[in-house]
Amino acid sequence: MRLLLLTLVALLLGAAAPAPPREPAVVRVRLETSAGAIVLAIDTRHAPKTAANFLAYVDDERLDGTRFYRAARRDGQPGKGFIQGGIDTDARRRLDPVELEPTSRTGLRHVVGAISMARYASPNSGTCNFSLLTDPRPDMDARPGRPGYAVFGRVVGGMDVVKRILAMPTSPGGEGAFKGELLLRPVTIVRAVRLDGTARPTGQVKVWKLLKGV
Repeated sequence: MRLLLLTLVALLLGAAAPAPPREPAVVRVRLETSAGAIVLAIDTRHAPKTAANFLAYVDDERLDGTRFYRAARRDGQPGKGFIQGGIDTDARRRLDPVELEPTSRTGLRHVVGAISMARYASPNSGTCNFSLLTDPRPDMDARPGRPGYAVFGRVVGGMDVVKRILAMPTSPGGEGAFKGELLLRPVTIVRAVRLDGTARPTGQVKVWKLLKGV
């Protein structure tokens, strides 16, 4: 009898617990950078896994103090290309990699203003390095035999800042795809601020803060 009562109490308590709030279909995030503010609209409806991953970095303050480090300009086409930023290779800020949500599944495309998750050779290796596009890049979309990259939102404010960063001087060095595209003076992402919905910190240890100055 006692076991039955305890079970009923547990069920009632579970039923009374409020459900976690759902994310809005679009969550705006403001990147406060040393070159100006950029506002992103993160699409949680069409790219839920990639969006949740990015917002986890925002809510954990893992993007605060990171930087834009790459400006990939199209040859002979000023103002066209993309900039790339995020945690770079800082393993102290890294969460588990996110599963690729290809454009063939989400219906999103690499159009002007798109935000796209960068990754390594493995499709499911994205963390929180991302690109902001100033012109269409259909070659980054998924197609037969090529998984492409995951679009998970777009720039809705501060495109002038994106273009300003794209035009900044780059080093002739670098390797592979990065050759000639690394910014001589990376632009600091001072703070990433969620503007919609409720923050959902992961609760994981913030190693980079514990080791700050070490």
